[in-house]
Amino acid sequence: LREMMTLKVPVVSVVIGEGGSGGALGIGIADRVLMLENAYYSVISPEGCAAILWKDRKYATEAATALKLSAKDLLGLGIIDEVIPEPMGGAHHDHVGAANNLKKIVHRHLLELEAQDSKALLEGRYQKFRAYGEFREKAR
Repeated sequence: LREMMTLKVPVVSVVIGEGGSGGALGIGIADRVLMLENAYYSVISPEGCAAILWKDRKYATEAATALKLSAKDLLGLGIIDEVIPEPMGGAHHDHVGAANNLKKIVHRHLLELEAQDSKALLEGRYQKFRAYGEFREKAR
């Protein structure tokens, strides 16, 4: 993780299925984190979370809801930068369509990142990572 924070080149991560455990931390270091719309991304599986919180894996559905591990939820929380649309029925039903969507979006993000000098890239990555988990009270 420390080495990834110091890379002077753009880093783009894409969650294409399940992003979890310690790997989720590595994914989060990227300048851009993208995610297929039907993927999930969390530092713990719903089953593991349920086993810890409720001492029973049968509460995995409740844990999954609480973890907010869907692409839509994570985009709203600012954890990921963009949701990559999947073809009707999911990426596994149309590999070529899914790959084309992925290519177009990754390419766009790389072009944006390559326009920055290495100092700006490193500072942006640092600030993005520091903002994870930041609490902001909503205006009433």
